[in-house]
Amino acid sequence: MNLKKNLLGSLTLLAALAAPASQAAIIDLTIKGSDAIFLAGRTDLTIPDASQPWTGPGDYLVRHGGNTPEEIKETLPPEIAVVAGDIIRALDPAVGGISFFNGIGDPFYGPSGNGLTGSSLTSLGGISGYIGPQGALAGVFLNDAIPTSGAPGTLDFTPGGLGLDFLSLTPELGQIFYIGDGKTASDFFQTFIAPTGATRLVLGIPDGFGFNGPPGAYDDNDGSYRIRLGINEIPTEVPEPGNLALLLIGLTSLWFGRKRLG
Repeated sequence: MNLKKNLLGSLTLLAALAAPASQAAIIDLTIKGSDAIFLAGRTDLTIPDASQPWTGPGDYLVRHGGNTPEEIKETLPPEIAVVAGDIIRALDPAVGGISFFNGIGDPFYGPSGNGLTGSSLTSLGGISGYIGPQGALAGVFLNDAIPTSGAPGTLDFTPGGLGLDFLSLTPELGQIFYIGDGKTASDFFQTFIAPTGATRLVLGIPDGFGFNGPPGAYDDNDGSYRIRLGINEIPTEVPEPGNLALLLIGLTSLWFGRKRLG
């Protein structure tokens, strides 16, 4: 099984090396605990002060009933410009930690979140729900429109669904996907491919009370994650020797295949 994963990872890297880049960029991002992934692209909303409740017809985040020690105000998550077909990957594993509890300091969750399961959040506006590790770093592709309705289906990143060890993923517009630290268990950097119509990638945090149900409970989150992303860039970290050998085999096979065709 590990051999199959390593071979697939090497071939993925091989394909990335051979693919032409429409654009290339390296971007460093900090994602705060208040960066609500469910507010991605929602420039139509006014975020109330932390001491005030959200108001509206239900298209808003839930908060604690009273003040929290942190009194964090939700923030719009950071975004980067992309075009359809762009290959986005971490160039270094994401780092940092966020505390999701009513009190400042430990315990902190890392970018990969807590456990393999534990979070099942519903959609908000045009942004899908989220199923996967608690509090993990996540992303969502959007077009230029404000995502107010028509949320796509929810992806499942538990062991019974997609899991966390996928090599490549092309989610739909508005569909939250797991990023975590950006690497598989075999230390391959995962690739996220911008779907048709995508103009931006937004990174944020999926949260809710007990990490389940309606999105919200950001008003007690402190800390942040940091990630270095590459758009159509190859990570500088090379595979382990065994994986590198598989990559060379793939390159050799590709050369012989082209020679026969010629």
